[in-house]
Order: sequence, then structure tokens, then C-alpha cells
Amino acid sequence: MNVTTIGIDLAKNIFQVHGVNEHGKTVLKKQLKRHQMVAFFANLPPCVIGMEACASAHFWARKLQALGHTVRLMAPQFVKPYVKTNKNDVADAEAICEAVSRPNMRFVPIKNADQQAVLALHRARQGFVRARTAQANQIRGLLGEFGLVIPQGISSITQMVHELIEDADHELPGSFRLLIQRLTDHLKELDRQVEELETQIKAWHHANDASRRLAAIPGIGPITASALVASIGDARSFSNARQLAAWLGLVPRQHSSGGKPTLLGITKRGDTYLRTLMVHGARAVVRYCVNKDDAFSGWLQRLLTRRHKNVAVVAVANRNARIAWALLTQGTAFRSDYAPSTNAE
Repeated sequence: MNVTTIGIDLAKNIFQVHGVNEHGKTVLKKQLKRHQMVAFFANLPPCVIGMEACASAHFWARKLQALGHTVRLMAPQFVKPYVKTNKNDVADAEAICEAVSRPNMRFVPIKNADQQAVLALHRARQGFVRARTAQANQIRGLLGEFGLVIPQGISSITQMVHELIEDADHELPGSFRLLIQRLTDHLKELDRQVEELETQIKAWHHANDASRRLAAIPGIGPITASALVASIGDARSFSNARQLAAWLGLVPRQHSSGGKPTLLGITKRGDTYLRTLMVHGARAVVRYCVNKDDAFSGWLQRLLTRRHKNVAVVAVANRNARIAWALLTQGTAFRSDYAPSTNAE
């Protein structure tokens, strides 16, 4: 059996495998259980294996690479057009096998275990931040029902709630006072969890040279830098800086026809978490540019005179993504006075 290309439809326990030879003829259709995967592919000659970038994809990619195979991950939306019939495991595996052999297919970089570990910290931190915000809003809403209004900001809750529930003039029922105290304690615990995870992320950041170099870019701090490095992996997988910006969803969405180009808002494709970090960092840069007189701040101030503030924020985020690609691919440090060389002919 001469198999050159294989598509695997991943699952929790049952994996569907579809293989073709060098002529594109189907020579393998097989269903494997989880414990059979390693032994089966260990007995196969090295071949190209395609999988969708979904749950456990990076784990299996590393496993199969260690066996000598060439593994390529693809975004599910790029595989879907190759499904020829109703959706099932057999049809999905065949579509993956066909998609991975396309010369113009875009592939997802395979993450190592260290990258996945730090991204797990980011995901856990993100969950705690959401829970903290929800808990703060709940406390604020419950107090509002009794006519007690707290200013915006989570810090205002921790500072004012104790005084409010201890003040006898508010005539709050005893059970309600105990409930608010319980919810406030839960809010403090969530805040502590966020701080502990941030400490772990910053420790990884300080130990990683690429992450430290990215943190020198205005608008990118340790949290954003570590998330970028862990998510991107090898920046050379993007052929240019614009591809990285497009991967983050920071480029205009195009809807052109009949030779008439039409550019809309940003695509918002890719990782929402990464894009949110980039945009929030850029928002801080835009906020404080009015007090600076360097060349970049001057350009940003002129941009703000003719475009909406949010447009300027996305422009800065796009610029930072391009700079990050240059620093990661060239291995250089950020220079605020850098100017591209122009060779006059």
C-alpha cells in the first residue's frame, strides 16, 4: 500500500483516516480508535498528513511528526468547500485529504507544548477576568435595587461595599448584607486568581527573548507580547507582515466586483483574544499621543484630525502587528527612530 497523502478527521475516541497514492487514487479508508493511532502510523512510510486545526490537533501533530511524517494543519473553513456530500466522518476525512494537497492551501503553524502551556494560562486568565466582571456587575445591580449606586470600576466596589453594608442608615436586611459580603469575598478571590496567573505569564515573558523584544513596542505589554509569541510560533510561516495583520483580523474586509474595489470595516478574523489585546494596547497609545512630539505621535495626531478615533486605534494595532512580524523574523530589537532605507535609482 503506497500512501502519499492522508487526511484524518479528529475526534475524542474514533478517528477516520483517508489516504491516497501519488496518482490521487484512494487506497486507504479506515476507522481507528485512540489507542490504535500511534501504532498504525508508526508502521506507515513517511507521508503528508492533513488535519483540521481543532481540539487536540497540535498534540497529534507533534506525535505524528515524531514518527517521521509531515503534518499540516488547516483552518476548518478552508476544508469545508471540499466536502462533496452530506457531512459525516468519511466525507470529512476525504475532504481533508484533498484540501491538504492543494498548492495554494494556507496552513496553521504547529504549536509546541510550551506554547500551548502559556496559552492555557492566557485562556484561564481570560475566564477569570470575565467571571470577575460578571460578579462585579451582579453586586452593582443588586445594590442598585436598594438605591445604592457605586461609581464605575471594579476598585470602587471593593472600596465602597464594606461601608455601604455596615451603614445602618441604608436599612438593608441582614440576609442581604451577608449575601453582598459573600459576593464581595468571591470577587476578591477572582481578583487574586487573575493576579496569580498574570504573575506566571510575566515570568514566562521575562524568560523569553522574543516576548521581551515585542514588549518594547508602544501598545504591547508583557501579556500581549507573550500571547503573540505563543500563538504565532514561527513568524516565517507568514510570507509578509500584512499576512500577520490579516491573520489577526486587522485589515479591511473586501467586497469587490466588476473591477470596482470596495473596502469595508476590518475582517475580525482569527483569534478574538489576540485582536482585543492589540486594539486595547493601541487605544492607550492613541490616548497619550497628544502629549508627545515624536514623529510617530505627530503622524497619529494628523490622522486623528481627519479620521475617527477608532480608525486610528485599528491603524496603530495594524502597525504594531507588522512591526512584531519584522522583529520576530529578523531577530532584531525595536527602534523608535527606525526609518526604512530608500534606494534611489
